Amino acid sequence: MITKPSRAKARIKRHYRIRNKVNGTAQCPRLAVFRSNKHMYAQLIDDAAGCTLAAASTMEAEIASKLETTSNIAAAQAVGEAIAKKAIEKGITEAVFDRGGYVYHGKVKALADAAREAGLQF
Repeated sequence: MITKPSRAKARIKRHYRIRNKVNGTAQCPRLAVFRSNKHMYAQLIDDAAGCTLAAASTMEAEIASKLETTSNIAAAQAVGEAIAKKAIEKGITEAVFDRGGYVYHGKVKALADAAREAGLQF
């Protein structure tokens, strides 16, 4: 019997492969993206210290209030702008992008492009 691998397990394997190569520091943190069925999340992570420097998601009231729905490309753009704004407030201008095993397409690409436009470099 042939069994098809789970899409979620395959994504996690891809994420582990990416994490072996992508590492964040205090000066250049890792911009990690997580996408659920209802929300988008982004974090700036310092892997050397093991802490989150800034985070943004569609669950925050100020972002969700501006959106019709929290699971589309417009929501991803709002999260990208918010994380870039928080990073610049903390003096962070450069990051490495961690797509979390997701294909760099659609919502993940929209978040990355919005963060770049708002001033974050990666």
